[in-house]
Amino acid sequence: MNRYPLWKNIFIAASLVVGFIYTLPNFYGEAPAVQVSPLKHGLKADTALMGRVEDALKKGDLVPDGIFLDQASVRARFRDTDTQIKAKDLLQSQLGEDYVVALNLLSNSPRWLTAIGALPMYLGLDLRGGVHFLLQVDMKAALAKKIDSLAGDIRTALRDKRIQYGGVTRDGQNIVVRFRDREMRDKGLAEIGKNMPDLEFKTQDEAGEYRITAALRPEAQNQTKKFALEQNITTLRNRVNELGVAEPIIQQQGTERVVVQLPGVQDTAKAKDILGRTATLEVRMVEAHAGDPSAKNYDPQKIEQAINGQVPFGTELFYVQREGGKEPLLLSKQIVITGDRLTDASPGFDSQDHRPIVSVTLDGQGARIFQQVTREAVKRRMAILLIDRGKPEVLTAPVIQSELGARFQITGFRSTEETKDLSLLLRAGALAAPMDIIEERTVGPSLGAENIRIGFHSTWYGFAAITVFMIAYYLLFGVFSVVALAANVLFLVALLSMLQATLTLPGMAGIALTIGMAIDANVLINERIREELRNGNTPQAAIHAGYDRAWGTILDSNITTLIAGLALFAFGSGPVKGFAVVLCLGILTSIYSAVVVSRGIVNLYYGSRRRLDSISIGQVWRPGAEKA
Repeated sequence: MNRYPLWKNIFIAASLVVGFIYTLPNFYGEAPAVQVSPLKHGLKADTALMGRVEDALKKGDLVPDGIFLDQASVRARFRDTDTQIKAKDLLQSQLGEDYVVALNLLSNSPRWLTAIGALPMYLGLDLRGGVHFLLQVDMKAALAKKIDSLAGDIRTALRDKRIQYGGVTRDGQNIVVRFRDREMRDKGLAEIGKNMPDLEFKTQDEAGEYRITAALRPEAQNQTKKFALEQNITTLRNRVNELGVAEPIIQQQGTERVVVQLPGVQDTAKAKDILGRTATLEVRMVEAHAGDPSAKNYDPQKIEQAINGQVPFGTELFYVQREGGKEPLLLSKQIVITGDRLTDASPGFDSQDHRPIVSVTLDGQGARIFQQVTREAVKRRMAILLIDRGKPEVLTAPVIQSELGARFQITGFRSTEETKDLSLLLRAGALAAPMDIIEERTVGPSLGAENIRIGFHSTWYGFAAITVFMIAYYLLFGVFSVVALAANVLFLVALLSMLQATLTLPGMAGIALTIGMAIDANVLINERIREELRNGNTPQAAIHAGYDRAWGTILDSNITTLIAGLALFAFGSGPVKGFAVVLCLGILTSIYSAVVVSRGIVNLYYGSRRRLDSISIGQVWRPGAEKA
């Protein structure tokens, strides 16, 4: 009656072992480390970079406890902070400005745990210390910028087709185009409507003046807002690299806000300066190169002279990242266009050979300039530069295949990931819309350590109080309940570690709340067993009926709480969402531990006994009888 089949016992034991293994990394603590990440487009964290880090540390007589490679960085772990700081300074001087060298913390977990993906939870800002900003994106400015760009495109389109018009002005969120006669108005409407699908049009005749009023379609407005938010987030990520923050959190909150959390940073003024900085794009012509012999201005000798210090007047020497290394280029100092003329950049595929490309769109004036310059520059190379922190970097230098206008394509990519990164980077040269800091706070590292201590102690004090009560009131069944409760905490921490969740103060509160809620199921089961004993059932029958009949109540109560937790996750943000994640996972683990694990323990202890006269579950009073 009260025996689990072998497979179920094995399943419970295996779940406990897995929970223990994935919880274990959280008890090893963290050691000081240095993180090396590529800063410029085209550079990657690979085994070659890992070898450079190893060689630099060996030359500097600095011995790391371990060097690890992940998808985005190389990390070296050290025994103390003094060695960590020396290693940071050494690597920064050896690797140069192409890489960000940041101070970080790495888990002290053994390699075998790391090899199976057993990693500790991340610590949030309130536990580690740092600065927090909540920024509001000015979406009205983003829409105004888009409308101004479209107004310039309308002027260009009408001039190119020699359609006479009286003026193009912006009236709030609308564009008003004036004509002197109906015929020109109709021609203009046909031309604009053909080239600008993002606009919807209305015509109006008034006092001998014929007007077209154009407004952004609702779906185009939403797309503009989405791109503005996406571009600002990408720009912020690029800028945060200068601060040397190892694990910054930059994420969208709602439809118009961005949360920026910088663990370990205490200089709020410097953080504000970095987040508010502007960056620009430039397009210049390549005057000499040694890369593609089929392209014009192929001149290896001139490149060699420039490398040796003989740079021709009116040019500058730059380098572009290629698969085989850096390629030197001589660029004209004359700027063709700047990033102010770029309205959009998106990844895609070439229609003919399906190669990955980046499609770039310019505004009206930029299109005219670009068309005029590229008409006489077919088969020449063109360089696109990103100017950030006052330092220019060549992103790409493609060959111009034909005359270019408002829209052109950049080719020569190996994967769609490169086109996606570059399109975002092109849009991220500057903020798409202004942002205002509407909330900021600083958490010191000592306060973070105090928060950890308080949260840890409060959890264990609550667990200890529950243990004393359960054992005193339910005796041996209280012990079973406490073991199941410990298993619940084990499963919860293991799940959070597997998901690589970020532990914050609300998360710790969720763990403490889970402990208090999880014991309710065991109380229901124990009281149900007592009730069955009072009704005269045998101990074995009482155990069986107690678990079976308490299951429905336990499920109902936890489902209602789970619904509330899911609502918090769906509609909450930030700390509320973190609390909801812990709460929902805690509900699932508590159902499993309170019902399945605790019954497995009871079955192992009592289920094998053929004759069972009594069980240790505290005092059971029968009406009109002595206590059992």
